[in-house]
Amino acid sequence: MLKEGNQRFVSGTSIHCDLMAQVKATAAGQAPFAAVVGCIDSRVPPELIFDQHIGDVFAARIAGNFVNIDIIGSLEFATQLAGARLIVVLGHTECGAIKGAVDDAKLGNLTATLANIRPSVIKVQGIEGPRSSKNKTLVQAVADQNARDAAGLLTERSEILRTLVAQGNLRIVSAMHDVGTGRVTWFS
Repeated sequence: MLKEGNQRFVSGTSIHCDLMAQVKATAAGQAPFAAVVGCIDSRVPPELIFDQHIGDVFAARIAGNFVNIDIIGSLEFATQLAGARLIVVLGHTECGAIKGAVDDAKLGNLTATLANIRPSVIKVQGIEGPRSSKNKTLVQAVADQNARDAAGLLTERSEILRTLVAQGNLRIVSAMHDVGTGRVTWFS
């Protein structure tokens, strides 16, 4: 459903609907089929780029779309208790948090935030050019690696998610949103 929704979004054929009707329809409860871990970037709202209605997806957003205990706990709620059967870790092109992690930026609490992305920066090797945010190839390689790493950490750090995956009740994937085209590319 997310792939079809992104295709509608990219092609300009989003399903236009009455948002207030959706608010009323979901006021008594929710049953999202998926959870998306995405960046706080204002260009990447999961409900819009996947052309979904209010109540269709849980969205956890944090600069750099990394996962920590709070995000993982939220995903345990979304899956085990609320029944979502898919988790998407959604990175995006031109990510400022990724650029900051590549540059090892230091700024207040952002320093600790970016430290969560640094393992992906370290993993990415063999990219020609400077190891700085000015190297677009490096930045994108780190963004890709970070999305994959975050998806992998979910089952590594959560017995609940690991069990749901093993039982066939949950799928975890990573993907990349292109802020220039709107298209989402899915990683295997």
